[in-house]
Amino acid sequence: MSVNQQVLPAVKKIKDFESLLESNTEYIILLDSRLGLLNKLVKVGHKAGKKIFVHVDLIQGLKADDYGMEFLGQEVKPDGIISTRSQVILQAKKYNLCTVQRLFLIDSQAINHHMKLIHKTQPDYVEVLPGIIPGMITEINDRLGVPVIAGGLIRTNEEVSQAIDAGAAAVSTSHSDLWRF
Repeated sequence: MSVNQQVLPAVKKIKDFESLLESNTEYIILLDSRLGLLNKLVKVGHKAGKKIFVHVDLIQGLKADDYGMEFLGQEVKPDGIISTRSQVILQAKKYNLCTVQRLFLIDSQAINHHMKLIHKTQPDYVEVLPGIIPGMITEINDRLGVPVIAGGLIRTNEEVSQAIDAGAAAVSTSHSDLWRF
């Protein structure tokens, strides 16, 4: 994945997903869904020319294990996945899915632990939450050499700009007023 858009819409509602199908956005993140709808949403997104990323940890009815990833990789076929779980990232790579490992920046110990995991899993992107800490975006970017997506608690255009200026490849947000393309 080469992110050519600075804001990645993270969708919680079908209505928002449908409106994005008619927009000029290239990427859509499905944050919240259920297993029964997932295949249809991905197919509709692909038909509209969109690249669909699925937040595996938030799909109701999907177990984030080897068999769940097999189902995603062979049946649903999204363009990529997002997860906090290292094992999910490793499994997704077996199906040539673009991977985004989500990290919560809680404290120094958690950050150091995440650095070790990232070196092991080698995701395509790292999403840091909260994404409103420009200094941490720069540090994570420098320490890992993996493109960073800033997410969580980003509510204004100024915060989007600060994250991008700090080195984020993109910003993910569920705030639709920031989804201007």
